Amino acid sequence: MLDQHTKDVVKSTIPLLEAAGPALTKHFYQRMFEHNPELKDVFNLSHQHSGGQPVALFNAVAAYAKNIDNLGALAGAVEKIAHKHTGFLIKPEQYAIVGGHLLATLQELGGEAVTEEVLSAWGKAYGLLADIFINREAELYKQTADKQGGWQGTRRFVIKAKQVESSVITSFVLAPVDGEAVVDFVPGQFLSLSLGHEQLENTEIRQYSLSDAPNGSTYRISVKAEQGGKVSNLLHEHYHEGDEIDVIAPAGDFVLDADADTPVVLLSAGVGQTPMKSMLNQLLAKQHNGEITWVHACEDGEQHAFAAAINDKTAEHDKLSSYVWYREPLADDKQVEHYDFSGTVELDKVAKHIQPNAKYYFCGPIGFMSAVKQQLLALNVAESQMHYEVFGPHASL
Repeated sequence: MLDQHTKDVVKSTIPLLEAAGPALTKHFYQRMFEHNPELKDVFNLSHQHSGGQPVALFNAVAAYAKNIDNLGALAGAVEKIAHKHTGFLIKPEQYAIVGGHLLATLQELGGEAVTEEVLSAWGKAYGLLADIFINREAELYKQTADKQGGWQGTRRFVIKAKQVESSVITSFVLAPVDGEAVVDFVPGQFLSLSLGHEQLENTEIRQYSLSDAPNGSTYRISVKAEQGGKVSNLLHEHYHEGDEIDVIAPAGDFVLDADADTPVVLLSAGVGQTPMKSMLNQLLAKQHNGEITWVHACEDGEQHAFAAAINDKTAEHDKLSSYVWYREPLADDKQVEHYDFSGTVELDKVAKHIQPNAKYYFCGPIGFMSAVKQQLLALNVAESQMHYEVFGPHASL
């Protein structure tokens, strides 16, 4: 544990951190990759270029300093980050590298304000946090490896099937090359691919939500070809049935957790429906007693993935209702037949399904999720009933 003096010194640096802002963590990443280029095979470099990862790290560092007296307040964030780290196969020894560059960054940007006392306090504080992550990640690695079909590290999989779902989304069914079982996951979790390809300068690790219920033998992910997306477009254009990929075991803390009689509302936009598909298929497979409501938004009919599958399931299951919004319907898109509403999601149009005791899971662009959250709050849904996932670096709504 940290002594009070150390905590007070760390808290005294909060104005310095806030003045530096994300420039602090941008400098940190530049420094780290310059001195330890091997870590480019671990970190998602696209998130560096977009600026999302430096902002996320700055928010995490600032939150740690502000909550240094009450680390329990960070338990949720720690769990989320630990799961993300296992999806990148983060190792204990890498924490020492990160810590060294973090302290050096403070010293280089903080000037005279960063005294030896400040460096010592932050060194102790970082050491405590690193130990928390190392221990939790070791537990997660072991839990997964010890389960039937589990493993640690990478495992070789073959693309068993490749299915175009829309103009921008394609599904990949992955089966282990060794023919053995694969560990079950909780719907909502993600799978990590570790890709080495002649078109890539570094090994690139990407995390994609699993889009079907667990079956013990294969996994399915559904990938959107992002504009300018180096890895997503590579998967779409250059990976085919029969090709092999290194896969890291499922992880993630965004998981379906609802009693059999609890109403469940699944809300998504675009490729955000992938974890929702996994949740929906599991709920139906388990013959969920509570009402299930599917709310999905996308650009138009060409980008609407899994439309036929959802329609079939709605026809088969009395307790499942589906509502679809097209932001800008195409000339061939027919209301009622292809979609229910145009524009952006307005939950008051499906208010009969918005119940205080229901559980709400949502995923999609930040703007969509923020709007969903505000609408749910306006419809008297408690924030504790809401669960969401941000693709990429975490952000609060």
